[in-house]
Amino acid sequence: MLGAMFAIEQNFMGNELYHGYPKPDQVREIIGSVPQHFYSDVKKPVVFDKNRAWTARVPYIEGYIGQQAKILVPVRRVDEILTSILTMVHRNPFQEGQERVNFVDEQLIKTNTPINDVNRCMYLLGNGGIVYESLNAIMEGFTQNVRDKMHFVDYNDLVRDPEKTMEDIYDFLGEDYYDHEFDSLSNIHREDDLNTYGLGDMHEVRSELKKTAPSPSSVLPPEILDLYNESKSRLEFWGTPNIISVKPQVKAPLTKDNKVFLNKKVKENNHQ
Repeated sequence: MLGAMFAIEQNFMGNELYHGYPKPDQVREIIGSVPQHFYSDVKKPVVFDKNRAWTARVPYIEGYIGQQAKILVPVRRVDEILTSILTMVHRNPFQEGQERVNFVDEQLIKTNTPINDVNRCMYLLGNGGIVYESLNAIMEGFTQNVRDKMHFVDYNDLVRDPEKTMEDIYDFLGEDYYDHEFDSLSNIHREDDLNTYGLGDMHEVRSELKKTAPSPSSVLPPEILDLYNESKSRLEFWGTPNIISVKPQVKAPLTKDNKVFLNKKVKENNHQ
C-alpha cells in the first residue's frame, strides 16, 4: 500500500503536465484514498499494514491519510537476525525446477559475488540489503523527530514475557486489551514465500511462542561476529538516540575478488 502511495506521488511530482496545472488538493485526496480502496475487503475497525518503510514515511500517514501515526516497530539483535536468515537459506537449498533462488543469493549472483555466508551477511548489512534498509528507515524517522510515534517491540521481550509485551502494545495503540493464547498460534495470511523470496518457510509461524533459533556463534562466520560486536551500538541504535548512522564499520561490503574489508583491515574470505 505504501509503495502505491509513493508511486502515485512520484508520478504527479515528475509529470510536466501536472506542474503546468497543479491540483494539490485533488492529488492529496487521491493518495489518501489508497488505504480505503486497498483494504475495502476488510470489514474491521482496525487494520495493521506491514511495511518496513513506514517509519520513514510518517508524513504519508498524517498528511495523506489524516490520522495520527502509530507504528509498531519489531526489533531484534542484528546477529540473531542474520543467524535466522542464514539458517533459512541453509534449510532451503535451490531445487531444480524452482522458479527462483533465494533473494539473498539472487543479489550475489547479479553482482558476480561469490556465494558464501560472509558475503550473504555483508549484502544484508549493506545498501539494498533488507537489514540495512530496515534500520535506515527507522533512523530516518529519528531524524524527522517522530520517535514518539513508534513503539518498539523487541523479539526477545515478546518471547520472554508475551503478555506484558502485548499489554504495552495495546496501551500504545489506545485499544482495549484482551487475553491472548500463545500456544496455539497460526498465520492465516500466508505469503507465497517460495516464489516471492525463494524461501518456502520465510514467514512460517510456529504454533507455540518460543525461541528455537540456534546461537549466532554456531552459524555466523567469525568475521561477521567480530563486525557485529564492534558495531553493535550503531546497528541496534533504537536505545541509543545519539547514534546518527546505522552502517557498521565496514569500508567496502563486497568485492569481486572475494575480499571483505572490516574495520580498515583486509581479511581474506575463505568461506567458499
